[in-house]
Amino acid sequence: MKKIITLLLILLSINTTAFASQIQNISADAALKKLKTGNKNFSQMHLHHPDVSKKRLYEIEKGQHPFAIIISCSDSRVPPEIIFDQGLGDLFEIRNAGNVFDDHVVGSVEYAIVHLGVKLVMVLGHQDCGAVKATIAHNHESKYIESLTNFIEPSVEKAKNQKGTLCDNAVKNNAIAVAKNLIESDSIIDDYVKHHNVKIVPAFYNMHTGLVELIEDKNGKQ
Repeated sequence: MKKIITLLLILLSINTTAFASQIQNISADAALKKLKTGNKNFSQMHLHHPDVSKKRLYEIEKGQHPFAIIISCSDSRVPPEIIFDQGLGDLFEIRNAGNVFDDHVVGSVEYAIVHLGVKLVMVLGHQDCGAVKATIAHNHESKYIESLTNFIEPSVEKAKNQKGTLCDNAVKNNAIAVAKNLIESDSIIDDYVKHHNVKIVPAFYNMHTGLVELIEDKNGKQ
């Protein structure tokens, strides 16, 4: 009995990330390629609608294995499965107005990386974002709206000194800020980026063309 208890204590002391690193999932580059291909299909309106069937419905009843995490705005015009031409169980989505950063977002990303083995995180901003426009207009009509605009405000201020459209630049700055905050605020996510081939990429969705483009940060990295 003593040996059994000792063994259980040893197992309980092992960090769960040791198990998570063994989870099989496609690489970040392969995941990004799938997203790009799906988005091209969507922009050209040649949708394949993969993984939308009764068979797929029964498959994912046993468990989920999404290949990418998408942090995006709640805007009804930007549904990730549709603009990336994906189906049931393909994307792990985290959505809120303005795709802003908070503890719930961090916890959700951490869960998908550690327990589902997802290697790619995309922070997706979009053209004509209402939350960003509210920030530009200094719309603080409630403490809840203000919780969104307070986070976006630094991205708007930065955009005022950049060439181009104020709103679009602020959206892109915000996506970059969220991507950086994910790494800087959470040691587990940071460890997976450094040692387990996880990638976090900011991106921008053009509602006119239907295309998603990766955003380069100030160091020229994507």
